[in-house]
Amino acid sequence: MDFRRNVVLKEHYTFFVADADGHARNAEHGLYNRDTRFLSRYAWRWLPADAGDFQTLVALSQRPDRFDGHYALIAGPSQLLAVRRRTFVTATGMRDELDVANTSMERRSLSLELDVAGDFADLFEARGWHRIERSAPDADASGTTLQLAHTAGDGVHQSVTLRFDELAAARPDGADWELSLAPGESVRLSVTLDVDNPLDLAPHAPIAYDAWRASFQPLPEAPDPRVLARAIDDLRGLLLFTPEGPVLAAGIPWFVAAFGRDALIAAHMLLPHRPDVAEGTLRFLAARQGREHDTFRAEAPGKILHEVRYGELSRVGRVPHTRYYGTVDATPLFVTLLEAHRQAVGDDALVRALRPAWEAALAWMTNDGDTDGDGFLEFAPAAPGEGLTVQSWKDSGDSMSHADGSLAEGAIAVSEVQGYAFAAYRAAAGWYRDLGEDEQADAWQARADTLSTRFHEAFWLDDLGTYAMALDGAKRPLRVHNSDAGHLLWSGIVPERQAERLVRSLLGPETWSGWGVRTLGANEVRYNPVSYHNGSVWPHDTALFAAGLAAYGYLDEARTIVEATYALAAEQSDLRLPELVAGYERDDRPPVPYPVACRPQAWDAAALIYLLGIDVRPVAAASRAPRRPPAPPPRR
Repeated sequence: MDFRRNVVLKEHYTFFVADADGHARNAEHGLYNRDTRFLSRYAWRWLPADAGDFQTLVALSQRPDRFDGHYALIAGPSQLLAVRRRTFVTATGMRDELDVANTSMERRSLSLELDVAGDFADLFEARGWHRIERSAPDADASGTTLQLAHTAGDGVHQSVTLRFDELAAARPDGADWELSLAPGESVRLSVTLDVDNPLDLAPHAPIAYDAWRASFQPLPEAPDPRVLARAIDDLRGLLLFTPEGPVLAAGIPWFVAAFGRDALIAAHMLLPHRPDVAEGTLRFLAARQGREHDTFRAEAPGKILHEVRYGELSRVGRVPHTRYYGTVDATPLFVTLLEAHRQAVGDDALVRALRPAWEAALAWMTNDGDTDGDGFLEFAPAAPGEGLTVQSWKDSGDSMSHADGSLAEGAIAVSEVQGYAFAAYRAAAGWYRDLGEDEQADAWQARADTLSTRFHEAFWLDDLGTYAMALDGAKRPLRVHNSDAGHLLWSGIVPERQAERLVRSLLGPETWSGWGVRTLGANEVRYNPVSYHNGSVWPHDTALFAAGLAAYGYLDEARTIVEATYALAAEQSDLRLPELVAGYERDDRPPVPYPVACRPQAWDAAALIYLLGIDVRPVAAASRAPRRPPAPPPRR
């Protein structure tokens, strides 16, 4: 499925996936809520009595919850019949409005058919990953109403009700309209879809689009204001309005869920404009922090979760995603976001309120998170079919490779995660100092200093001028050019004496494509420009590098990335930064897409806002400059 050409709409936990004309016909299409696909088919057909086919003249989503379509029957130079459609996705369903008009000089007849089917499949089933045997849903059609209902294997009863206008005739698999329109006559048809899901909660304190837009003013001038406006609207559309506060879903459509890593980084990028998103994210994750050791869910006390899912496969235990904790980086990122929030709002009330959570997070980092006690955070790959084998942000199974192309084995210590830990330990030292607990403050500062020294000794590759992507279970460095090293500047763990060589390496032809930093160097054995993590370019990854550049005083280089990132978005037909693009060199040809990249993606949309402020704003939670008073970042 290519999301450059598909219609994807969302509000809260409800989303709709359709083809380029706005019809859900097959494959992964449908109407979803909380990881269940309520409708697997929702497709219109226009059947004029006289010969001819309707053409799609407009199919456009100008904001994430709306779609506008214009379908026309044209003969010769003129339109005969028009169907103007507007579709709205709401938190509890969808509404479709169609204005049908006869624009010819003769009376014309038109039959409209809406084909509907429901399967109540888990999102993972819809994507072809698993399967549950289930009976067809019950269908009850009466007058102008159709209801599809299903009881899942765990007893959860779910339904969707379609209410048509008075001209419709409902049937078990849709509805029909028979129209006869005089010249110039028009009629409005409508369908209202209401999802009934006992697992769903009404949005808590939703934010209107206008209020959301206003909160980002003023911003520095963007290289392309259209791109910025699109990103701001997309971020509003990505919000989940939880009881703990607003949280950004990771991406539309397949990641309409709270993901620890994605939500934490995206919330960081929205500071100082939206501290409520950072607070909501922190409170949401603290409320679901690990409490016990559970191998199936990769849970441990103090660990911050990876994702939360509500589908049947999760509920019956076929997959671990009711609360899945298979991530090594969300826990230190939780601590660094809390410090970034403190800096943005100018007080430590949230630090004090969440003290049990951040202390538990630090305890995980220094115990369960360090599997062999060497001071580095590691993850042990999950068994096939039981979770993620790679549990850092490059979470595809083939992303962690040595220079000879062989995959890393054993407990893996990924480079950027050590940078996040360094920033987290420095943040903790500052908090304990503020709390008057100097002994604790000294201990955490000492831990940060020790980690910084040992990290450089273990990871620095002098011949490559960069840091190893990771250490494998035997502590062998992954000696490849990689984008992870850019995050190290963002976290502040890189000694100033090494910054120049690292920057030149990352901006050299091996890794810099012109659109961004390649996840894997172009001359590495596993390099593939059209892959998920082996040479592709991820805009959020590049944006964190840009922020690190600015923190170390490389402002011209950072501005180059700002230009490239906005240019990449401007090249897209929808003006959105895709989740990733291919790693081919930038030239006079358009960037090559990765066809199943999500769009919009939270941390990419947020990156466009973040990049506008990196010259003037603190970048990492524990910058290398003194904590108080604020001071300029280290310079060359």
